[in-house]
Amino acid sequence: MLADLKHTLRQLRKSSGFAATAVLTLAIGIGANAVVFSVLNALILKPLALPHAEQLMFLERMPVDSPNQSYLDYRDMRDQTSAFSGLAAYRMESGNLDTGKSPATIWFYEVSGNYFDVAGVQPHLGRFFHSADEHGPNSAPNVVLSYGYWKSHFGGDPQIVGRTVQINRHPLTVIGVAPERFRGTELFFSSALWVPMVNENQIEGWNFLDERGDHTIFVIGRLKPGVSITAAESDLNVISSHLATQYPNTDQGVQMRLVRPGLIGDTLGRPVRAFLGGVMLLAALILLATCANLGSLFAARAADRSREMAIRLALGSTRGRILRQMLTEAVVIALLGGVLGVQGAAMLLRWLSGWQVIPNSPIQVPVNPDATTYAVALLLSLVSGVLFGITPVRQVLHSDAYQLVKAGTSAARVWRRLTLRDMLLVVQIAVCAVLVTSSLVAVRGLVHSLHSDFGFSPEGAMLARFDLHTAGYDDAKTEQFQREALDAIKRIPGVYNAGYINHPPLSVSVSDTLVYANGTTDFRPLNSAADAMFYKISPGYFSAARTALLAGRDFTWHDDAKTPRVAVVNERFARKVFGSIENAVGGYFMKGDKSRLEVVGVVQDGMYRTLTEEQQPAMFLPILQDTSDETTLVVRVNRSTTQMAAALQKTLVSLDPGLPVRIETWPDAMDTALFAARAATVALGVMGMLGAMLAVTGIFGMASYTVSKRMRELGIRVALGARRGEVLQAALGRSVKLLCAGSIAGLLLGMAASKVLASVVYEATPRDPLVVCGVVVAMILLGTIAAWLPARRAVSVDPAILLREE
Repeated sequence: MLADLKHTLRQLRKSSGFAATAVLTLAIGIGANAVVFSVLNALILKPLALPHAEQLMFLERMPVDSPNQSYLDYRDMRDQTSAFSGLAAYRMESGNLDTGKSPATIWFYEVSGNYFDVAGVQPHLGRFFHSADEHGPNSAPNVVLSYGYWKSHFGGDPQIVGRTVQINRHPLTVIGVAPERFRGTELFFSSALWVPMVNENQIEGWNFLDERGDHTIFVIGRLKPGVSITAAESDLNVISSHLATQYPNTDQGVQMRLVRPGLIGDTLGRPVRAFLGGVMLLAALILLATCANLGSLFAARAADRSREMAIRLALGSTRGRILRQMLTEAVVIALLGGVLGVQGAAMLLRWLSGWQVIPNSPIQVPVNPDATTYAVALLLSLVSGVLFGITPVRQVLHSDAYQLVKAGTSAARVWRRLTLRDMLLVVQIAVCAVLVTSSLVAVRGLVHSLHSDFGFSPEGAMLARFDLHTAGYDDAKTEQFQREALDAIKRIPGVYNAGYINHPPLSVSVSDTLVYANGTTDFRPLNSAADAMFYKISPGYFSAARTALLAGRDFTWHDDAKTPRVAVVNERFARKVFGSIENAVGGYFMKGDKSRLEVVGVVQDGMYRTLTEEQQPAMFLPILQDTSDETTLVVRVNRSTTQMAAALQKTLVSLDPGLPVRIETWPDAMDTALFAARAATVALGVMGMLGAMLAVTGIFGMASYTVSKRMRELGIRVALGARRGEVLQAALGRSVKLLCAGSIAGLLLGMAASKVLASVVYEATPRDPLVVCGVVVAMILLGTIAAWLPARRAVSVDPAILLREE
């Protein structure tokens, strides 16, 4: 083996161009797989970085397939379960943190007192709060800082314990700092701190702790040792049955399902798993194309070295000895390519882990490479080396040393009807066409998502967000300020429409509730007419958002708490609850709190949670009848956004200098909704570029090798009067046919493989005519670019020089 290694290094040094090409090609394939596998491992394969993480389970409600639970249901399950050592509740929220300097907007966890006990972590500094600290609403004014926030905003002050900070103008005492590696129980969420959930009413200004029908929290549990998932689900469903008997209006027909934690159950986990699985498949195809490329190179190299092998056989070497030396050469190249690829992947992954995906959001993706990533990269390197290293086996085993030595290199049969190199090139081109197809599908889907009908028009609109509760406003002052601010904003030059909504569609915050037919007396979930999204808006919102009113009227300022309750619904709501738009206007429906509402208008359907969701029922309620502390001002403008942002800020500050306000354009605010589509487009765009590079190198290598082996024949053809077109046909016709065959196969496979994108990228379809045409044009261009140099060499052949050399 040492002799084989020395011989390999001499050969690679002698053929440095071939070695560099092979190493760089393999580095692309190994690096792409290392990056994708590391993301897949961090988000899907590897459990949360917590003690005995395999015991942790996330609870979901069925059959509604919802990750949300009510606090009272959680408390009953926590107290009655025998399958779990503990159940903990949590939710994510934003707020204003005042440390004595300038207030800042932060994202944090609201958690039950036993959260850290269920997670199984110990504090880095100070202590955690526990169930014993809770003695009713607003009884635990404590806060635990995350390690990162403690370091970045408090300078790692070891005396931080006991210090008072204010969240939404309410004082809380810092009692501890979480350990460095603990980010919480959701992988995407980077929290600044943790506060007790019992302080919800004080911190957020509303109280869901006593509402059994308010499904606002997430629940995670730790299984007792030896308890299976099936047994735990059965235990929870027995409790659910008891709750359904006690509380038929809210818990009837609810079952529990356990899933892995970290991605908000299957709500986010299912599309993430589908997308990463698809990208992992494409990365594997890149490696397959790489191996096909290198296999073709090794087969051509073996053909060029056929005389050398013949002499070695004639001198007494065995065929096994030659194969072993060739495999050693392949594995050395594979290991060098693997090392280079993993180094590049590690740099990219470290950058991804620190990347703030969306500004002013808590979303981060912790995908630092670990030992598993390096082990997989090593395994892929060895397997790849063996795969492309064994391609010349047939040539070695069936070579005739006597004929090769007698006839020389020209006796090598390089132009049989169908060679291994031909099949490898077809495979490589097909794989590359799959990658190009997938990337074009993602790009087209992103274009659709940017120019689709959302049910509102973000272009030309600005958002001003503020929370009046955190600024100390009660309901009366909230209503007064909202009216004054709206009137002041409308007087700004360049503003021609404005209105309020509690939180805009396609934002992080979503709210839904069950609605019932008019006259319903049994308010069990099974009797509901629809599960509808709901929003609280002011008069003028529909005009500012450019949401079309299809029937009826908009709200007015007379729709207040002293008048009968009314609602505007979308077209889907009207058809599902009333059968048609015409029947909806003037009709009545009921909510779970037994309130009765009259439908006064119908607006167009829109998108509310995600771009890829099915059409959802939605209703809009007057902000004067359903007060909201969370306020987003939608302003339609006809001047530059920079000028308008300054004017909006100045106007709102003049009304209340201490009110924290965040102003942004509506398209910028949709970054969260568009993140999946953009991430898919970037990831698959990179895959497509890598595929294009491999296609160029594969076609170039095949064409160059063909031309080099047929130079004498081409010279004779030219000497006999062949035209340039005939020479090109003879030299490159076979390569063009293989390119066409591989492209067609790849296009068909890509159309099938790209279906997974439909769950991530809005209106992504591989059957788009522009996608099909784009793939065809791309493959033709790639083939033309790759064959250009060999074609020039073929048509410029000088028969006199060639025949003189022979």
